[in-house]
Amino acid sequence: MAYDVSDRTAADSLMTIKILVAGGFGAGKTTLVGSVSEIMPLQTEETLSERGEMVDSLYGVEQKSTTTVAMDFGRITIRKDLVVYLFGTPGQQRFWFMWDDLAYGALGAVVMADERRLADCFPAVDYFEAKRIPFVVAVNCFDGMRRHPLGSIAQALNLASDVPVIACDARRRESSRDVLVALAEHAIARHHSRRAA
Repeated sequence: MAYDVSDRTAADSLMTIKILVAGGFGAGKTTLVGSVSEIMPLQTEETLSERGEMVDSLYGVEQKSTTTVAMDFGRITIRKDLVVYLFGTPGQQRFWFMWDDLAYGALGAVVMADERRLADCFPAVDYFEAKRIPFVVAVNCFDGMRRHPLGSIAQALNLASDVPVIACDARRRESSRDVLVALAEHAIARHHSRRAA
């Protein structure tokens, strides 16, 4: 089989961006990845078992019947030479051991927040702050309305003043896209400020 030099040139010029989607159990991570991915997303959803329900609180998400046990994966092609890969992390504490591998090489992260269970996103916020990975907080409006002003949510999460907090509906592609754009802008701004410093 002949070697095609053009294949290597195309591969060498391809730029990939990795973004994590994290947050608490049932916050909308799988939904966001699925709504914005151009491919059928890879999902590792399993049915909640009675044992799992003993460990994972279903408060506020009583209708939830599945959970991510490894990761979600989606892809967005921005240009021929620029592709974004989305990795949704599992939300439960017993799966956090995978986060380091998933976070390796990431441009940034989206922390999904559910106002009904706001404390569930603290571990993700703490993780990305400790790793110095740029992140935004996306407040998922499950019933189409927010319960609290975004500024109050930022204050409750004790976020740095430059961390964007955005309202979103993870079911809507445009809304999910806007979250990713906000993350990219935030990551670029942080990069420039670090270089300037």
